Amino acid sequence: METKLFEVRDSMTLVPCWGILLLPTKLHVLGIDIEHSEEKYLLRRAGFGVDHPLVLFGRLEGGESSYDPYSWTGGSRTMRTAHAYVTARWDQLESGDVVDVEFILGERETEKVSERESVGF
Repeated sequence: METKLFEVRDSMTLVPCWGILLLPTKLHVLGIDIEHSEEKYLLRRAGFGVDHPLVLFGRLEGGESSYDPYSWTGGSRTMRTAHAYVTARWDQLESGDVVDVEFILGERETEKVSERESVGF
């Protein structure tokens, strides 16, 4: 498993988030050997794709987390968009990167910079 932290930004919003990459070939860390077709079936049936990576995503301050970008409650465009973006671009993103939802949705022409640059951390 690989973990990264993200600064998720949206309109007047900053959400510190974490993501954990769950590669099917690495699910053995959960005590699962996916070489058996029965286990592959059950993982797929539970929503874990065997042919593509999943990112478990959540807020650093706690609360809801999910491996499905489209299951966020309350119609949260911020978390849904950020989660889908992180899942699709996991290999291009570094821990600590800004994920700017307004930029992703084409509402801004430039990406926001990290708040840590403006507050002097």
